[in-house]
Amino acid sequence: MAYRVNNIGLWLDEPEELLGQRAAEKLGVTRGDLASVRVVRAVLDARKKGSPRYIYTLEVELAAGRAPKKLPPDVGETPPVPEPLPRVKEPERLPLIIGTGPAGLFCALGLMERGVRTILIERGREVVARRKDVAKLMRDGTLDPESNMNFGEGGAGAYTDGKLSTRINHPMVRKVIETFARCGAPDHILIEGKPHIGSDLLPGAVAKLRDELIAGGSQVLFEHRVEEVLYRDGRVSGVRLADGRTLESDRVVLAPGNSARELYERFAADGQVVIEPKPFALGFRAEHPQGLINSIQYGSAAKNPKLPPADYKLAENLEVNGEVRGIYSFCMCPGGIVVPTPTQDGLQCTNGMSNSRRNAKYANAGIVVTVSVEDFEREGFRGPLAGLEFQRHWEGKAYELGEGKFFAPAQTIPDYLAGRVKKEPGGTSYRPGLVHTDLNRLFPERLTQSIKQALKMFDRKMRGFVSDEGKLIGIESRTSSPVRITRGEDMQSVSMKGLYPAGEGCGYAGGIVSSAIDGLRVAEQIANELA
Repeated sequence: MAYRVNNIGLWLDEPEELLGQRAAEKLGVTRGDLASVRVVRAVLDARKKGSPRYIYTLEVELAAGRAPKKLPPDVGETPPVPEPLPRVKEPERLPLIIGTGPAGLFCALGLMERGVRTILIERGREVVARRKDVAKLMRDGTLDPESNMNFGEGGAGAYTDGKLSTRINHPMVRKVIETFARCGAPDHILIEGKPHIGSDLLPGAVAKLRDELIAGGSQVLFEHRVEEVLYRDGRVSGVRLADGRTLESDRVVLAPGNSARELYERFAADGQVVIEPKPFALGFRAEHPQGLINSIQYGSAAKNPKLPPADYKLAENLEVNGEVRGIYSFCMCPGGIVVPTPTQDGLQCTNGMSNSRRNAKYANAGIVVTVSVEDFEREGFRGPLAGLEFQRHWEGKAYELGEGKFFAPAQTIPDYLAGRVKKEPGGTSYRPGLVHTDLNRLFPERLTQSIKQALKMFDRKMRGFVSDEGKLIGIESRTSSPVRITRGEDMQSVSMKGLYPAGEGCGYAGGIVSSAIDGLRVAEQIANELA
């Protein structure tokens, strides 16, 4: 019998050989009674400054004839491996999938596993060739609006870090992580509490997943932008591409990512697909020397070679001018760099990324504040695209402050709090570069005051976070989609049968894993309809 044993702790100076002994003690058996011991999960617990430790979850198998007298509360039987789902009849016209981010790729994978081939349509380039476009943008600010940090195979996550951590608790989380590992991502993601592939390794895993889909009979059309979704009698009938070609299908999965503004504008203009504004969050990228973050988080243990570059997670709900807002850190990148993520000229926005080794000089994270439909209306933006226009407005202001070519406006955190432009923001990982300016010129006052109050609270939790070594870089604005394509319980648009909005871009996920799971859920729905 195999058991899942949780909460086995090891201090940094203790060998892993002790794991089996401690698992046996918890089960009330001897170490010799354990036939096998396997690490399922390992999470760093750094809450006690200077004394971090790892907390393990183990899967142990007892020798024949041995069994614990009574299972402790944090021990349970290992869940059985689920049976593969039955194959279904493939439709005459293959489903079309718009976008090859996590939602699109995993939707195609889920359908292939049920015996259904698909046609994936991607406006950008395949993931390896896309690297050159990303490098050009970072080197000299030259933007390819069709292939960049957001558009192209793998979606926005392919070149912005490859984090597989998620706040959702769903049985498909394991499937997503195991799929990436099978496709060449490092095996350590299978046990990490915060699995991370890295922007240097994730593209290879994405390419291998695409090769699996093609080997299974699916097609992938790169550098083909969908100009219009076509309808007939209240149901999807296919898509029209930018080159004028039409592809017919009565099932279209819409997974274009959160920057596919042309499609959302088309939906709003023709009125056939219900689309609504959605709250999101915006703010800045905070950048600090990684050594400073290590010192804050690990205390006297900061230089222990067994410790990874420290991360952080900060959040506050604060009342400002009678309104309660959430302000939080977003997409924290230890040992990473800040990168430009625009998709249109004249609009400035940023994100962060880390390579697999996380060995860069700086740490960065978004520091963002939630914004609502009421915030959009106060700035004069109404209707289904109000959030998109609000987002675009502030990206334009950030571009102006950066003086063009995607230079980023930046300021030290103390100067931002004091409303002064005194100390240069100093060294940075961000290319093309920074322009020293007053970031108080961005965002409405109510949002600025919320961010400022939160920064002071964050410094109480992490002493040194507000210091001249920390800077804010503008702006972080694409934390999630500013629109939602409304769907029902059948995963289809409430106004258009056969259209399946999926992933982050349509308002139903927030990150690689949750987007992939949403794609798998759509695949399951389509397969059940075909059964």
